[in-house]
Amino acid sequence: MNKKMTEQELLACFDDAVKFGHIFVTYQPKINHCTGRMIGAEALMRWTHPAYGMQYPSDFIPVLEKNDLIYRADLAVFESVCKFQRSVLDSGEKPVPVSVNMSRYDIYRRDYAQEIEKLRIKYDVPVKYIHVEITETSAIGGMELITSVLKKLHEYGYVVEMDDFCSGYSSLNILKDLSVDVIKLDMRFLSGSIGGRGGTILNAVVQMAKWLGTPVIAEGVETLEQADYMKSIGCKYIQGYLYSKPVGEDEFREKLKQLDYEPLVPPIDLVTEMDAGRFWDPKSMETLVFNNFVGGAVIFSYQNGKAEILRVNKKYVKEIGMNMLEQDIIDGDPWESMDSKNRRIYEDTLKRAISSNEEESCETWRLICSKTCGEDRICIRSYIRLIGKTETQYLFYAMVQNITAEKKRWDELYESERTFRFASEQANVYAWEYDISTKKMRPCFRCMRDLNLPPLVENYPEPAIEVGIFPPDYADMYREWMRKLDTGEVDTLEGIIPLTVGRVPFHVRYTLERDENGKPLKAYGSATLVVDHISENSQNGQETE
Repeated sequence: MNKKMTEQELLACFDDAVKFGHIFVTYQPKINHCTGRMIGAEALMRWTHPAYGMQYPSDFIPVLEKNDLIYRADLAVFESVCKFQRSVLDSGEKPVPVSVNMSRYDIYRRDYAQEIEKLRIKYDVPVKYIHVEITETSAIGGMELITSVLKKLHEYGYVVEMDDFCSGYSSLNILKDLSVDVIKLDMRFLSGSIGGRGGTILNAVVQMAKWLGTPVIAEGVETLEQADYMKSIGCKYIQGYLYSKPVGEDEFREKLKQLDYEPLVPPIDLVTEMDAGRFWDPKSMETLVFNNFVGGAVIFSYQNGKAEILRVNKKYVKEIGMNMLEQDIIDGDPWESMDSKNRRIYEDTLKRAISSNEEESCETWRLICSKTCGEDRICIRSYIRLIGKTETQYLFYAMVQNITAEKKRWDELYESERTFRFASEQANVYAWEYDISTKKMRPCFRCMRDLNLPPLVENYPEPAIEVGIFPPDYADMYREWMRKLDTGEVDTLEGIIPLTVGRVPFHVRYTLERDENGKPLKAYGSATLVVDHISENSQNGQETE
């Protein structure tokens, strides 16, 4: 028969309770609700008196805290866990990580971390098999102290779990300031209801923890409805009576044999080469580069067909144009600006980026709606790279260029060429476009057909010289033409040049196009077969400017 002991009785028999094991440990499994496998367990302190029976933790723990004895009880629990893990290892069985509570009174004792480390070393238990749990309330009023304790625990190699998260009043500050490895959500936050305002807040906490790379465990799960709800918002790890009450060592060892072990994994894997997590630090070099030294850039998430813009820089806003505000872009649905064809192109590019883990690019047309400028259809070239992922969610970084003017010019040129092609079949005229910044040349249909050129010639004019379209004795002269166009020295160039190995004379002409600042942008070339008498000067490649 259990009888509640008075404070004096508890204090009088405390030493014997520690010495003879009346204060002992029970283990409550932590389970992956998706797989049914065990990811670990929590060690919970219990006290049974030979005469008075089981004492409730809510009765004896406040007494121990009040009388500065809790640290001795916590050390006894930690040592019991070390003994248990050692016995499991010695038997050849597979242990799971067991988390041991560290109270705020333990944190106030600056040598407590060193004391538990001595015990772990004494029993030669690998540090990966013991986690340390601190409560959210431990941080209130002592952030500097708890930060130093966390640093020491991490130096020793312990995984640190934040217990009872969402039970206090400064959860977001703690989430921001403390580098804990695991968050344990207090299901009492739901107050017995599923969803509603509490569920909305839990959902937000789970999503924030994901992007911090922090696994989340829901503690105190008692019903299947609660477990399924937590899984639906991305929290698959649970602990509570639904799967198991706290059990003694023998029963827990049986559970170790019955349930497969599954390691706890972070919810998001950030690409370490990019240190993607530092994009959220306003003082980091990554943010400095993101805001000032790259072109238009955006960070967005993608999950189950839904895209959400998380961050854009000022140059991105400028590339989109239409006098839109940064917040307008972030709040909007990215898919609304794309029709089904362009959305499919973009999503196919995301899938390629996920598969290749390399930068992938695409061009998509979008209908941008602005409160001040109305509607406009623009073409965006995107260079996309995966920088993080969870089981179902992906984080992307993309650089963008507004190529609407370029596409419209090319479409107009293509349409003109299409019309001109039929008319020029009977004439000996060839045409091409030369992009000065990229040194890329796009030939017309007749150039590709008659001269066997590809649709895009890189590093122009070298490939055309190498295949003999421009004879060797005219190569340097033609390179000089390209230099003058590249530097903008001239607006037009023309001359008679014998082309191909047959040295057929053509009248070659260039017209330069400049941007709004006068910088050379493109050059449009043509070559017309010369059928009249060719002068001596023309044969020598004399040009006029």
